[in-house]
Amino acid sequence: MDARIEPRPAEAAPAPASPVLHPDPVADFRRDRLLAALTLIGGLGLMLALPFALRSGAEFFLPVTGALVIAIALVPMLEWLERRGIPSALAAVSCVIVFLIAANIAVASILVPATAWFALLPDRIGQIRANLAPLIQFYASIERFIDDTARMLSRPPATAARTVAVETPNSLLDLVATSAPHALVQALFAILLIYFSLAGWTKMRRRTIQSRSSFSSAMTTARVIQEMVDATSAYLGMITVINMSLGLIVAAAMWAIGLPTPLMWGGIVALLNYVPYLGPVAAALLLALGGLMTFPDIWYAFLPPAIFIGIHLVEANALTPMLVGRRLTVNPLLILVALSYWGWVWGTTGALLAVPLLIIMKTVLDAAGKPDIAGFLFEDGTLTGLVPNDPQPSAEERSRVA
Repeated sequence: MDARIEPRPAEAAPAPASPVLHPDPVADFRRDRLLAALTLIGGLGLMLALPFALRSGAEFFLPVTGALVIAIALVPMLEWLERRGIPSALAAVSCVIVFLIAANIAVASILVPATAWFALLPDRIGQIRANLAPLIQFYASIERFIDDTARMLSRPPATAARTVAVETPNSLLDLVATSAPHALVQALFAILLIYFSLAGWTKMRRRTIQSRSSFSSAMTTARVIQEMVDATSAYLGMITVINMSLGLIVAAAMWAIGLPTPLMWGGIVALLNYVPYLGPVAAALLLALGGLMTFPDIWYAFLPPAIFIGIHLVEANALTPMLVGRRLTVNPLLILVALSYWGWVWGTTGALLAVPLLIIMKTVLDAAGKPDIAGFLFEDGTLTGLVPNDPQPSAEERSRVA
């Protein structure tokens, strides 16, 4: 019996060992710094270009932004209606109707009496001038004293006569007639945007959360959305209650001293109080103008702004901090910057939206993380840079600086 010995299969040759790549910490550090620098430069360029783009496209961006802020503020009402079995579309319609009713009542209480005051203003210029005559004479005497003193100290240089051309301002009727079509189109667009945002809010939030790749990411997204809604709606809701109470108190005080149309003045105070710092100043000036147009005595004419300033000081320093609390407290410097920024971009409407937009951005940045520009510029001696002979930074240092 033949015994056949099968040949053993040839062993496969060992694969050549791949070269081991040693990471270069200095190169990684420099690459991270370069990427961070490019990101910083791109962000600064975007910040510089953004306001000009928003101003030029205000007819689109302004109603969109205002509608989104209002929709976020109405989300708690929407969710309350949905929890009671009302469909999303019907709940959204209910929220929009409630908002429109409140807005129309506020506008009617201010706009209708204000037209009568505007019509009365030309006839009361003489009374305003007579009331302000003592103050004008006082400041004129101070100006003459300063001019005489300067003339005694040095001879003023001769100046050529200048011709100043004064353009006749457009009437209020012309202004309303020219701006009404644009305002109506923007208002209709904003109302539709509010409705569709509220009607699809629940599905959009669920889809946004479920599209996350991990459970932790989904929970973070849900938390950010909820905090943004809670902070914005709580601020606007509490400030609305405070401003309405302030307006009613001011209206009662104006009625007590005999200033006509007290509800209009209360509405003006409530509306302007949405603009921190600058709004109360404007309200006091308007009340002073109304007092000068109504009362012949200058001291009694300044009683309406004096009463409002006293009430506002109590509200701003005691009532609002107690009700709003620390959770919604924002740095006053950030508020002033936001007011100047959005007021410059979109005027009075931008100033009204400044604080809600600041709260929304602050909530998102607190969850996503804020850029450490000071650490990027100055930490770990990064101004001098690294050379190959320098000590290599650790992984913790590179991650912190990058």
